[in-house]
Amino acid sequence: MGKPGAFLEHDREAHRLRPVAERSHDYNELYVNLDAEAQRVQASRCMMCGVAFCQAGESFGHARPSGCPLHNLIPEWNELVYRGRWREAAERLALTSPLPEFTSRVCPALCEAACNLGTVNDEPTTIHDNERAISDWEWAHGGPARFAPAAPDAPRVAVVGSGPAGLACAWELARRGAAVTVVERDDRPGGLLMYGIPAMKLEKDVVTRRTDLMQELGIAFRLGTDAADPSVAAELRSDFDAVVVAVGARAARGLAAAGADAPGVVFAVDYLEAATRAVLAGAPDEPAASAISAGGLDVVVIGGGDTGNDCVGTAVRQGAKSVRQLELMPAPPAERLPTNPWPEWPVAATCGYGQEEAIALMGGEMRSWAVDTLEVLRDEKGAARALRVCDLSWADGAPKRIAGSERELPAQLVLVACGFTGPEHGVFDALGAALAEKGRPLPVMAEPGGHLCADAPGAQAAAGAAPVYAAGDARNGSSLVVSAMADALACAGEVAEALGL
Repeated sequence: MGKPGAFLEHDREAHRLRPVAERSHDYNELYVNLDAEAQRVQASRCMMCGVAFCQAGESFGHARPSGCPLHNLIPEWNELVYRGRWREAAERLALTSPLPEFTSRVCPALCEAACNLGTVNDEPTTIHDNERAISDWEWAHGGPARFAPAAPDAPRVAVVGSGPAGLACAWELARRGAAVTVVERDDRPGGLLMYGIPAMKLEKDVVTRRTDLMQELGIAFRLGTDAADPSVAAELRSDFDAVVVAVGARAARGLAAAGADAPGVVFAVDYLEAATRAVLAGAPDEPAASAISAGGLDVVVIGGGDTGNDCVGTAVRQGAKSVRQLELMPAPPAERLPTNPWPEWPVAATCGYGQEEAIALMGGEMRSWAVDTLEVLRDEKGAARALRVCDLSWADGAPKRIAGSERELPAQLVLVACGFTGPEHGVFDALGAALAEKGRPLPVMAEPGGHLCADAPGAQAAAGAAPVYAAGDARNGSSLVVSAMADALACAGEVAEALGL
């Protein structure tokens, strides 16, 4: 190992957020990162454990997995960073992670939750920051290692969707020698990375930088093309040797409350996309530039999680009059409980960047837990003006409304961040792939554990039609970016084997 006992000499020092008063008025990057020398010191704290849970990617509890789903060789590249051998560290990282510039920015650091240094003093190695430092160094020194473009007679693969899973799958298949075309219905590639994650959290030039490199290496992008169109789907199955559906889990879970169809009630992803488009257009603070703006409005975000936090931060930046956040579940404990031991994902109270900003705006806590939304109240024009809500008791393990707790909250913009039910069905229907009729509405696999989709009942594909595969959230339901990428790499391996690559 690099420096025995370094974790005893050096405390954990991670990136920091820019001050609230500064960052809440722009869409620039949230973080201030360590310099290369300080990052080397942090990498030296890695203990090179005999059992490196950081790279396990196993589910020890009922929440998120613990450790990296990509099984990154974390102790090895920590050692190389400490030694200042950045190129070798980048090569080692590339063995398992094709897109580290994304995971090192938006992953919640499952690896750090499983770090052995977190068991005693809660100061795990700064794995997340070390990964970003490696990736940033690599891009500053020529970028990721190139590979040869596909041969003229290479198998042709269409990847539908250009989000985390689509890009990872396309990169891996092209690296193995396939001629890959990415089909994307939006006007820019990147999917969730481009439009679903705010610019201050993931700079859009980072996304473009990767997709530009992919095109340089021969990966084609067909933008503005919807594979849910039967004619497009038929073309894909006739012109390619395999089709991979990596469209994510975009079917949003709605709000079960009276009046939820009122103008002003908006799904979180639609709101974030509109806000990002305004930023890309160079007019983030002009309400007219965004199809949906929080400027001057009372905003209520229903649902927690990363998406809810992003909505809160975006609303603050757009100049919302007030921002509140409601959560159906009870408040998490201040610290992890004995029933939630390491290396399980820690379930404890946190405060995201957006929530910090809204707390400053509101002059105090703006989050409420164990709250049920009963009705969206309308103004004289029929648009949302307020929410009628009530408190819940979870004392018996199930939510019960508390009598006399009903109240109104002003809300002309209601952002629904209640998660997703699964992928949109249009693409699977058009391609003739089966979807589950019971349970979660996910595609049916031809074999358990595989990625090849079963044919829909009654579907009649043309002779020689390309097989259809599913990857990432389109196959498994909503998950983390890193988990979607890991599944996409497994899918790419299955496709490559079938095509003899």
